[in-house]
This record gives sequence, C-alpha cells and structure tokens, in this order.
Amino acid sequence: MPANPPDLRPDLARARVSEAARPGQPKIGMVSLGCPKALVDSERILTRLRAEGYAISPDYSGAGAVIVNTCGFLDSAKAESLEAIGEAMQSNGRVIVTGCLGAEPEYITGAHPKVLAVTGPHQYEAVLDAVHRAVPPSPDPFVDLLPASGVSLTPRHYSYLKISEGCNHKCKFCIIPAMRGRLASRPAHAVIREAEKLVDAGVQELLVISQDTSAYGLDIRYAEERGHRAHITDLARDLGSLGAWVRLHYVYPYPHVRELIPLMADGLVLPYLDVPFQHGSPSVLRRMARPAAAARTLDEIAAWRDICPDITLRSTFIVGFPGETEAEFQELLDWLDEAQLDRVGCFQYENVAGATSADLPDHVPDEVKAERWARFMEKAQAISAAKLQAKVGQRLEAIVDEVDADGIATCRTKGDAPEIDGNLFLDEGTEGLVPGRIVTAEVDEASEYDLYGRVV
Repeated sequence: MPANPPDLRPDLARARVSEAARPGQPKIGMVSLGCPKALVDSERILTRLRAEGYAISPDYSGAGAVIVNTCGFLDSAKAESLEAIGEAMQSNGRVIVTGCLGAEPEYITGAHPKVLAVTGPHQYEAVLDAVHRAVPPSPDPFVDLLPASGVSLTPRHYSYLKISEGCNHKCKFCIIPAMRGRLASRPAHAVIREAEKLVDAGVQELLVISQDTSAYGLDIRYAEERGHRAHITDLARDLGSLGAWVRLHYVYPYPHVRELIPLMADGLVLPYLDVPFQHGSPSVLRRMARPAAAARTLDEIAAWRDICPDITLRSTFIVGFPGETEAEFQELLDWLDEAQLDRVGCFQYENVAGATSADLPDHVPDEVKAERWARFMEKAQAISAAKLQAKVGQRLEAIVDEVDADGIATCRTKGDAPEIDGNLFLDEGTEGLVPGRIVTAEVDEASEYDLYGRVV
C-alpha cells in the first residue's frame, strides 16, 4: 500500500498540442506538479504562450526553457518540487519556477541558485515576462493563432474548470490562504462561457474545482450578471444544462450544500460529492479550527443519501494531528464506520512552515502516525470493498479513458474522478470504443478499489 494514497495529483502532465513547431519557432516545456487547481494555472500559462507564438515542447531537450509549476503545501511536496526543478536543471539548464512553492523564493534558490526566475502562485504575467527574457518570442501573425479551446494538460474528453481562487478559512494545518489569498470568485457568466467552449471542443466531463467550492460567489455577494448568478447551486444547474458530466470537488459541508443534492437526483450533475471532512473527533476538529459538529455531519450525510441514494461520497482525512490521542483516533474510526464513505484518502500529518499547527503541543510520533494511518486505511479499504462488491451484477454508465492494444478499456463510473478514484475495466464488447465515449457496462467482479465488467 503506498504512503499517502490517493495523491490528488495529475502531475508531470504534458501539453497536448498536435501541430509540429515551425522552423525557428521558440519552444517552452512545462512540468505541472500539485493539485488540479495548479494544472489549470499551467494550462492558462501555456495557452498564453501558444498565442504569443511559442511552441510547446513535449520534452526537456527540445525546449528553450522549462517552466516548473510547483506544489508547496506539505514538506514532502516541497521536496518533490525541488527534485523536479533539479531534474529540469540537469536535463535543460534553463528553468523558470512558479506555483505555490514560488511563494518561498529563498527556499528554491537556496537549493537551485541558477534558476532563471521564481514567481508565486497564479502570477501569470510574471511567468510570461520571465519566458520573454529567457526565450524571446518570434511570432508569425499568419501562422500563430490562439487555439479555440486553449492548451490542455488533460485528455480531451475531460477538463478541470476552476471557479474561484483562494480561501477564507483559517484551518491550522493549512497555508493556502497565505499562498493564494482570500476567496476570489470568477463571474458566473465567465465560468459558463469557458464551460461552453470546452463542451463545444469535445469535453464530455467538467470537473469543478476551487479551494472552497461551496463558498463560490460569497465574496461578490452572489452577483448576477448576463443571466447567470454566482452561487454554487445556480452554477451547478447552469453547467448541468450543457450536456456534459459535471463533477463537484472540494465542497465544504455548509448547510446549503443540501440544495445541490436534488440536482444530482435529477441527473443534472453527477451524484458525486468530494467533501474534505478531515477528522471525526470533535476535539481534534476544534484544534484544527474546523467545524466540530461531527455528529451533525453524519445527519447531513444521511439526509444527502435520502435525497439521492446513488450519491458517491469521497473525502480526505488527516491522522496524527498534534495532540491526537488514541481515544480521539478511535472516534475517527467509529465515525468512518457510521459514515460509510465510498472513496477515502488519508494523510499522515506533516508540519508545514507557516502553519499554526506546528506550534501546537503534543506532536504525535512518526511511528504512531504510520500505525494509525495503516489502521485507518484498512478500515476504509474494507468499506470500499463491500460497497464495490454490492455493485456486481449492476449495469452502470461509464466514460472511457483509454483502450489498450489488447482491447481492455479503462473507464470510470459516475462515482469515479480521474486520477484519485478507482476504475471500471472492460474486456468484452470494447471494439470501436474511444476515449470520451460513454457506455453502459455490466459489472462482473470487484476488488477493493476497482470494478471489472463488459459492455452491454
């Protein structure tokens, strides 16, 4: 079992640009680390560069410079970002660093003093300026045109749709507000317009992301403009009218989330809710500065399931938070037993520079964190296995992600997000299937995290 599954990281993504570079066209490479929100930032940077006449290089050797979009949330992520920067330096030598770790430029230059530039998260103009200095543009106005759908770092049949930036919460383990600022929502009409372009370009699944999706629009007073209101319920309804699958991520469990569930029951958005519960012990949640009404959350989960029995609930948790006792950890296990969540990830607590949790007393020893993580994942795995076993014999809709040379199709059901959840593998009736096709499959077998079946 790997150390902290799932990673929540579609990282090391490469740009999907079909046209070859013209003679003399400057090329830029990109490595995108971290969460899907960072991936969207990478796509925006590459789209701007492509419009300015740059070609996107699929490897280090063919690039005039390489942009590394970093993750800086955990110390382990920082170390991996430094490793990626080092690999780019060794393979190319001309590296521009951006992203969350860019908020700590001395940390980066201390390890890699020869990087060309360091910029912080979502500082698009600063990244472009650094590229211009390193690799001057050489546009051809008759050839270089902005692609209608921009540059994508995901398969063409699904796309992340960022609806806001920043966060207003003050969770003690998190430094995202310090790195990315307070909540800043995009106008609803701009989100819908982007979604329309994506669907027109062939996207079959829209994955709605932000730091706090359910707070969308709060900072702009849920403004209505051009027929679209900036409230998550209205936005979800509008997105659901476009004909693509709509999947909601990072939904903080506010009471008004219940208003989204009828949209799932009616088929407008996928019956899937990604909610960061973090723990099940009220005392630990209070120390985290999270909502501490764990019992009320269980009531809310029951209400969601009453409205939409097919809903899939996924969440992530932290074990070993400072001061966590064995009794509090047992409260988490008991809470998970009662909640019966479908998809679960767990992280062992890490100190993060700048997070107030680092100053809390009674830090849990690493060996205790590892032992609790293993016990947590054992229980979560058993719940997942039982839930998937109950699907054997059912017919489910699934979207095709890939078909290999042997005709095995890797698919996802409505309850599976790309990169972080399981898959449905099909080995019969797959002739003619292509990525993005939505099929009906009968489930024949199940494992702890995956399903197996055939097209019907």
